[in-house]
Amino acid sequence: MERKVILYIATSLDGYIAKPNDDLSFLSIVEQDGEDYGYANFVASVDTVILGRRTYDWVMTQVSEFPHADKESYIITRTEQPSVGRTSFYTGSLRDLIFRLKSEAGSNIFVDGGAEIVNELLKEKLIDEFIISIIPILVGNGTRLFKDGRPEQQLVLLSSKHFEKGLCQLHYKCADN
Repeated sequence: MERKVILYIATSLDGYIAKPNDDLSFLSIVEQDGEDYGYANFVASVDTVILGRRTYDWVMTQVSEFPHADKESYIITRTEQPSVGRTSFYTGSLRDLIFRLKSEAGSNIFVDGGAEIVNELLKEKLIDEFIISIIPILVGNGTRLFKDGRPEQQLVLLSSKHFEKGLCQLHYKCADN
């Protein structure tokens, strides 16, 4: 079975993954005890994580240890830095990294953001599936999940789920995959 590159991310209804100043407080409106919206099961299905340096830096201000330290992780950056355990700071071509990872045996590859990484992958049509959780809020401004200047891509809906707190989760695959 071929490894898939899967974007798993939350966004406001109007398409923002963060408010100005990397403010993610709007995500709390769907927090509910005992409900992780399938996140634990999803993370258990991947063995590799890719995320941008800004996202990594933000995460590390929130926790003492990188949450995906048990997986092969690639932090996409322009600044060379030594690896920390299984976490590599990658300065090469994102396209080359994806092709190399997909040629190796393993489980699926989790793209955890941010917007710059997502849009670079979209330009190259390198995301196989999208699991997008829509938060029931219009934030009006901030960091857009999808930027202009990328090619059109047809998607096929695999599933949709709605939850008590108003979150809707959409799971798509690319039509040409």
